[in-house]
Amino acid sequence: MSFWPRSRTARRRLTILLAIAPVLALAVGLTLFGLRNNISFFYTPAQAEEAQVAAGRAFQLGGLVEVGSLSRLPDGAMQFRVADRKSAMTVVYSGEVTSLFREGQGVVAEGALRSDGVFVAKRVLAKHDEKYMPREVAKALKEQGEWRGDGARPGYDAPQAGKATGT
Repeated sequence: MSFWPRSRTARRRLTILLAIAPVLALAVGLTLFGLRNNISFFYTPAQAEEAQVAAGRAFQLGGLVEVGSLSRLPDGAMQFRVADRKSAMTVVYSGEVTSLFREGQGVVAEGALRSDGVFVAKRVLAKHDEKYMPREVAKALKEQGEWRGDGARPGYDAPQAGKATGT
């Protein structure tokens, strides 16, 4: 039994398929290779800890701004903790945030971890009204049982001492 079909039409189709498949595979491979540094993963603090994200690797960190954690550093940068039910991570951000940014509210920070475990944000996005929550943050909070529903009162019970990560 031969690999090639007996029918001339079937042989032609198989030849075309065998010629196109490697070209298509190469195109997909080159596209993925070119985009590898532009892919930004979304993690909650617990997921980032579990995934052991390497220092310097850009990703999005989402959760709630821990109540009582917001402070200004001497250099003018803002420091706060983003928390979920299981863990928390310290975030440092140099820049302006909207007036809607406050403790106990949902936030997505884009940036990377330093070698000491502190997340250095390049951009901070805060929810814009009482009903909006970024889809990824809402999903992660629902999975952890932290979801407060639409328009619930702000406020957050911080993770237990010793369970937080970062500095």
